[in-house]
Amino acid sequence: MITIPTLNLAAILPQIILVAAALLLLMVDLVLKNKRSLGWLSLLAILAALAATVYQWLRTQTSALNVQTSAFNFQSSAADASGAGADALGIIAAGLILIAAALAVLLALESTAEAGPASFTSQPGPYYALILLASAGMIAMAQGVDFLVIFLGLEIFSLALYILTGFATTGRSPGTARSAEASLKYFLLGAFASGFFLYGIALIYAATGSTNLVQISQGLAPLSVLATGTVALPYAPLLPLGVGLLLVGYGFKVALVPFHQWTPDVYQGAPTSVTAFMSVATKTAAFASLIRVLASLVSHDRPWLLALAALAVLTMTLGNLAALRQASLKRMLAYSSIAHAGYVLVGLAAGSGQGARAALYYLLAYTFMNLGAFAVLLAVQRRDENDVTLDRITGLSSRQPGIAVLMAILMFALTGIPPLAGFFGKLYVFSAAVQANLAWLAIIAVLNSAIAAYYYLRVTVNMYMSANTPVAQPADAEEVRNPGWPVWATVVITAGATLVLGIWQFPWMQAIQQAINSLGTLALR
Repeated sequence: MITIPTLNLAAILPQIILVAAALLLLMVDLVLKNKRSLGWLSLLAILAALAATVYQWLRTQTSALNVQTSAFNFQSSAADASGAGADALGIIAAGLILIAAALAVLLALESTAEAGPASFTSQPGPYYALILLASAGMIAMAQGVDFLVIFLGLEIFSLALYILTGFATTGRSPGTARSAEASLKYFLLGAFASGFFLYGIALIYAATGSTNLVQISQGLAPLSVLATGTVALPYAPLLPLGVGLLLVGYGFKVALVPFHQWTPDVYQGAPTSVTAFMSVATKTAAFASLIRVLASLVSHDRPWLLALAALAVLTMTLGNLAALRQASLKRMLAYSSIAHAGYVLVGLAAGSGQGARAALYYLLAYTFMNLGAFAVLLAVQRRDENDVTLDRITGLSSRQPGIAVLMAILMFALTGIPPLAGFFGKLYVFSAAVQANLAWLAIIAVLNSAIAAYYYLRVTVNMYMSANTPVAQPADAEEVRNPGWPVWATVVITAGATLVLGIWQFPWMQAIQQAINSLGTLALR
């Protein structure tokens, strides 16, 4: 007998809005002459989804137990057998993803006003529709508590990003070929990583008999007392193999070493608005999902936590050392994003609630810091290019002083200078490592932060202390962008947020604490 799953549409209202709006945009694109209006329609849809997310958050506040609101109940008799849910962790991740999508659309509105390899003016409808679909997939992955839902969300947003990466196809500049090449590389390596992820799910199912994280966590409880000889799972040896393959899939999405090779090429080749979006939203979705998986599968398994610590060391070190050599600012920020993934992993390697809270706060700060930095690149790049080199920003303070000030704030935040949010993000993850008796990991992370300070502050030095050099006023100055209000709004919002998140932390940390508590039986201890 086939059981029809029950649906709670309120729990997936943001995804419904995003998917419906994406389909509507594709139809409106056929008849609408003013293509710029499509951007405003997509922004309106994102704001509506964000309002639905706020509504979900308010609903969680009315529940004394703060239990998750299930969207898909595959076994209606089991309260914990949900495939996806809108708990506090999922709602916070959804909010960050939607904020990133809204700011990315603002940047796209700036691009569509001009010609050039990053303008994609010939296909604005599909572009905005893919942004909405990618956001819906990311939210599904972040909120999924069943591996099938997590994988479905992963594939939805991955396919959308593969296509978006290749959208810089207007014009004859080298950036056009680079965009197509980046899209192909991303697709081939992404498909390979998805195979690892799916095979990991299959092995976990073989070991536990379920794909639901709550049921798996409950089934693994007897394994914590192996000393008594109690083993509940006949195929338990398959479990570590499955978890290892899962980490390969997650590692690819968040750009952990050694699964990072795609990152610099894709970030450099994709349109800048797409790079800004994928650099923060993908990490938010993947890390939120990884927190759930770690909490249910390996939160009490010390060897796995040490493996995460080793990955964090490799990721931080290689990312920062490679960023030192980059003349392209997009590639520099790409390697920087690899290093930041390592910092987040430091918090998760602690295997504690404190570490998970630190990782979530770091993701919150990183969303604004990194997206703002890419917005500045869009503000200063030439119309016929899709990248910015270090010499291009030399003397920027004399040409665009406002942009230079905001870029300096963002660079200071990424460096970790107080009182900006980046400082407290690093402080929290390093403290979590120390509390978990991983002082050596915290020391390595601090040393990596010192290395990163060089290439972040180098950007500021070039903007302010080289204003009189000959390259400060390029001969082709007429090709330099004059940033419109969408870029200004994005940069001001992101720079302001890094300051506010650092100075005023209480409400955000309180919400993050609630997110960890909302995991219930999956909660990290």
